[in-house]
Amino acid sequence: MSGAVLPVVRIQRQDFDVAAEIARLTQGRADIGAVVTFSGLCRDEQGALSALELEHYPGMAEAEIARIAVEAVERWPLQGLTAIHRHGKIAPGENIVLVVAASAHRHAAFEAANFLMDYLKSRAPFWKKEHRADGSEGGWVEAKEADANAAQRWYQSE
Repeated sequence: MSGAVLPVVRIQRQDFDVAAEIARLTQGRADIGAVVTFSGLCRDEQGALSALELEHYPGMAEAEIARIAVEAVERWPLQGLTAIHRHGKIAPGENIVLVVAASAHRHAAFEAANFLMDYLKSRAPFWKKEHRADGSEGGWVEAKEADANAAQRWYQSE
């Protein structure tokens, strides 16, 4: 692993504080020139959704996300990388996922954050069930082909 950067991966029910996570990653680090963050929120799907419920296999999900985070650290010169994904019932407007990538330069931070988010959207072992605002039975959300295609681009030249 480059420069002994150990990615931080957490899967948790409770919310996270984006600013606190950035501060934790950058505190006392004069070698960081760029921090790229992505925070994903639960949408209300034009008023149709009351919540999104995310399930995962504890242990397996953390290991899989850690594996891809280590791959990001090996691909780009990063000073830090954090991935936090929530589980449980999440209401519209609440945080679902956070990726923070820190590097000396913006290009590496942007690429690493994109790489990790493409994985989280298409291949991370989470299952999502919709809870409808009208009380009707919501279904399980299938992965979108566009997300799978976005993730595949990282491996096309290999």
